[in-house]
Amino acid sequence: MTQSNSPVSPLQRWTAVWLLTGMTVLAVFPLDVVLPSFPALAAHFQRSPGDIAFSISLFAVSVALSQWVIGPLSDRMGRKRLLLTGIGVSVIGAIGCVHANDFIWFLFFRCMQAVGCGCFVVSQALIQDLFSGNQRDHLRILMVTVSGLAISLSPLAGTVLQEAFDWPGSFWAFICLAAVVWVSAWRQLKDTRPNVPPTQSILRAYGVVCRDATFMSYWLISGIAFACHFSFIVLSPLLFLEQLQLSSYTYSWILLLYGVAYLVGGLLAHRLSRRMSADAQIITGLLLMVFAGVLMFMLHALWGQTVFSVLMPMIVCTTGITIARPIATSRAMDVFPDLAGTASAAGSALIFMCGGAVSAVVNLSPVSLQDTLASAFIVLSLIALGLIWRISTHSAVSPPV
Repeated sequence: MTQSNSPVSPLQRWTAVWLLTGMTVLAVFPLDVVLPSFPALAAHFQRSPGDIAFSISLFAVSVALSQWVIGPLSDRMGRKRLLLTGIGVSVIGAIGCVHANDFIWFLFFRCMQAVGCGCFVVSQALIQDLFSGNQRDHLRILMVTVSGLAISLSPLAGTVLQEAFDWPGSFWAFICLAAVVWVSAWRQLKDTRPNVPPTQSILRAYGVVCRDATFMSYWLISGIAFACHFSFIVLSPLLFLEQLQLSSYTYSWILLLYGVAYLVGGLLAHRLSRRMSADAQIITGLLLMVFAGVLMFMLHALWGQTVFSVLMPMIVCTTGITIARPIATSRAMDVFPDLAGTASAAGSALIFMCGGAVSAVVNLSPVSLQDTLASAFIVLSLIALGLIWRISTHSAVSPPV
C-alpha cells in the first residue's frame, strides 16, 4: 500500500516513527514482562515452570497464525482499522487472563491476547508505506534496537509489578500501554485506499509472495536470527531462576545487561550499512552468532553453567542478531512493495513460528539447556549462511532483466 495519492510530510513521518516505537514496545511487552512471574504463575495454577514456558511458545505461535490473516487484510482495508481492532482484542484477552482461575482458560485468553497482538504486523507495512531506501534500513535497525531494549527492561518492570501487584500486574500494565497506543494510532494514522485489487484473494496474494525464493530466504534468515534470541528469552527463567537459583531482581538486572548488546549491535549495524553491502552485513552478523555458539560450548566445558558462561555468549549472539536481522527484513520487504501487508504477514508469521518451534524443541531437549542453546545457535546460523550463499549464487547466475 503506497501513499501516492496522499503524500506524507516529514512531520507525519516523524510522528509515525514515535507511533512505530510504541507499537514495537507493545509487541514485545506481553512476552517478556511476564517472565519474572513464572514461579507465581506456576504456583497459582499449580503447574510446572515448563508449562508456563510452554504458554510463552503458544503465545508466539498464536501471534504468527493471526498475522497470516491480518497482513493481507490490511492491504485491502487499510492499516488503521485493523490496528485499532487488534489492540482492542488484545486488551480483552489480557483482561480474561487476569480473571482466569483455570490454566486452560488462562491459555485460551492468552491466545486471544496473542491474536490481537498480531495486528502489530502492520508496523513493517507502515515502514514500507511511509519511508524509502536507506530510511527503511535505518528505521528497521532502530526498531530492532528498541525492541531489544524493551525486552531487556520488561523483566525488570515485571519484577517491580510482581512485587507490587502479583502476576496480574503485568497484564494490567499491558492494558494501560495498549490504551495509549490505541489513542495514538486513532489520532495519528489516516485510512488509506488499498492498492490490491479486491478480486485478488488472500491465498493468491500469499501464493505470489511465497513462491519467490529470494523473499522467503531473506525472511527465513530473519526468522532464524529471531529464533536464537527468542529461545534464550523463553528459557532464561529456567536457566537463571530455577537452575542457578537467582532472585528475580538479579535476573532482571542480568537481562538489562543483556540489552546492552542491542545498543552495541544497533550502532554497529548503522555503521556497517554505510560501509558494506546488505549481504555482507548479514554474513557478518551470522558469523558472530556461530562464534557465540562455539563460545557457549567452551565456557560451559571450562566453568560449567554460570551467569558469565551463559550471558557472555548471548551478548555476542545478540550483537550478531541485531546486525543481521533488520537488513534481512528490509531486503525481503523490498521484493513486494505493493503487497507490503501480505509480505509483512508472511515474514512475521515465519519469524514467530521459527521462534515458537525452536524454543519448544530446546525446552524439551534431554541435554542441558546451555549446550542445547549453543547447538541451536551453531546449526541455525549455518543454515542461514547457506541461505545467503544461495541468494548470492542465484543473483550471480540470473540473467539481467
